[in-house]
Amino acid sequence: MWSQAWPAADVDAVAALYAPGAVFFSHPFRPRQDVREYVAWAFADQASAECRFGEPVVHGDRAAVEWWGAITTRSGEVETIPGVSLLRFDEQGLVVEQRDVWASQLGAEAVALPHWAPSR
Repeated sequence: MWSQAWPAADVDAVAALYAPGAVFFSHPFRPRQDVREYVAWAFADQASAECRFGEPVVHGDRAAVEWWGAITTRSGEVETIPGVSLLRFDEQGLVVEQRDVWASQLGAEAVALPHWAPSR
């Protein structure tokens, strides 16, 4: 699960959630990426992370989920990232397509916002 793998910077755990050749777009203005390569890059400078995920909205083989993260880099800088992932799954429950939209803000000002990705 992303909720455990992100704080642990566990690339293998995240990659195991995706089918081989999954379509993955980490942002609308980025080209299609390989999931494992993207996650390795994203976790490379992460000293720690806190994250949470909202209750997914599911319809058939598709889901949408809002998420929120606060990442502390190895140099001590904090970045807050709220976003939404649009997902499609195969029969085994692996992600075959993911498209993310997100925004980022330096600092931890948004850390206490209770309305983004609330646990339900």
